[in-house]
Amino acid sequence: MTSSTKSEFATNSVAFLSVRKKVPVTYPVSALVLGCVDMIVNGPEVLSKFVGETEKNVRDLFADAEQDQRTRGDQSELHVIIFDEIDAICKSRGSTRDGTGDHDSIVNQLLTKIDGVESVNNVLLIGMTNRKDLLDEALLRPGRLEVQVEISLPDENGRFQILQIHTNKMKESSFLAPDVNLQELAARTKNYSGAELEGVVKSAVSYALNRQLSMDDLTKPVDEENIKVTMGDFLNAQNEVRPAFGASTDDLDRCRLNGMVDCGARHEHIYKRTMLLAEQVRVSKGSPIVTCLLEGPSGSDKTAMAATVGIDSDFPYVKIISAESMIGLSESSKCAQIVKVFEDAYKSPLSIIILDDIERILEYVAIGPRFSNLISQTLLVLLKRLPPKGKNVLVIGTTSEVAFLDSIGICDSFSVTYHVPKLKAEDAGKVLKQLNVFSEDDDDAAAEALNDMPIKKLYMVVEMAARGEQGGGAEAIYSGKEKIRISHFYDCLQDIIRVGPSTKKWVGSS
Repeated sequence: MTSSTKSEFATNSVAFLSVRKKVPVTYPVSALVLGCVDMIVNGPEVLSKFVGETEKNVRDLFADAEQDQRTRGDQSELHVIIFDEIDAICKSRGSTRDGTGDHDSIVNQLLTKIDGVESVNNVLLIGMTNRKDLLDEALLRPGRLEVQVEISLPDENGRFQILQIHTNKMKESSFLAPDVNLQELAARTKNYSGAELEGVVKSAVSYALNRQLSMDDLTKPVDEENIKVTMGDFLNAQNEVRPAFGASTDDLDRCRLNGMVDCGARHEHIYKRTMLLAEQVRVSKGSPIVTCLLEGPSGSDKTAMAATVGIDSDFPYVKIISAESMIGLSESSKCAQIVKVFEDAYKSPLSIIILDDIERILEYVAIGPRFSNLISQTLLVLLKRLPPKGKNVLVIGTTSEVAFLDSIGICDSFSVTYHVPKLKAEDAGKVLKQLNVFSEDDDDAAAEALNDMPIKKLYMVVEMAARGEQGGGAEAIYSGKEKIRISHFYDCLQDIIRVGPSTKKWVGSS
């Protein structure tokens, strides 16, 4: 097998291997390794704009094997045909709406060749795809693509070996600095595929080359003797090349722009209990999926707490499903996107999925009430579906409409439910002391005014007050040179109060 062929095997997540039953057992399996590959076909290459030409291209793939079979009979050689991206031509019949039926004809023609009346018995057909769900079910039956091998993401030892392969020549040429620790790098690159690890190595080399380039004179030759790829280059490259099945660290950080501060005993208790659930998922063998619902009023920092758990758990796969990432999508498209996140999570040994603002995902409207039953049924199924063996998942949901979720049965799908409350005066005082924006004399008065307020609105009113009456004073406030005037703070507090029959007015100045 050529190195390029090996690379294809390494970078595709799922391979389907069809070993014909009629193939004599005397055919050595090592023939594939020794380079007995007739052709490697990229799926789209078979397609043609002319009627019937695509089916002819499929027949031509088997022409040499058929001729060899007619000429030499059982003494004919083994012919190996590899289909890369086989899902491009073998989609489930009836799934396309182009009106021509070309894809259906391709599947019919391929089925005839590998398992028809005049099928040959000297062909080993290998198909590769990362979208098994798109393939026609008839292709996966016994006698066709019957042996299905999933090539999962490499473990730490596998990542170490892949990094050794890609850095071997660099080490031989003395381009690798002594401080490079591939074992440590393998431990840091959780859920990286072989192709992504190769990208990390290439990116690290580019960082090393950039140090040798003179921006004043780009024509100046590079001193190759002084090029050294350091551990710092690899760490920068790791930040640049993110795994497709890794933690969404940027999205998680955006969910907690103000970080996590001491908000009182209740918030600390919920955080610790949720972290215990993450530890349970890590070590449990009897609970492959654990679900937790964080409910509370809007702005009570439920999403920030879930994101913090995702970061602190150090799970290799953490994804957030939110309504903002699905704006403009149809119901079926939203369901497909939600299912894809769960399917991707099943490829990682440890995963956390955050369902942020579930009522928004469900398109909930209080008038009616109205919501998407299709999306709700999808979530109900996914929250109860067990992941594959050896894969553990923690699902954290957040909502401000727990009564609605309870009415449609989604609350019952969560193992544990925690209520995230608004801040009491004592808790608000702790937050203000950490922000250090009020004088000691005004801390208690400001905290009392913020009693029973969500923490997000606390941050909002403090930021408004920090700018001062004329604006532009925030830098002096946050640097500690000045303090917020309590009277101006009360004025800002009144600006964000909603007064209505169903809302509670927060206490401002007397």
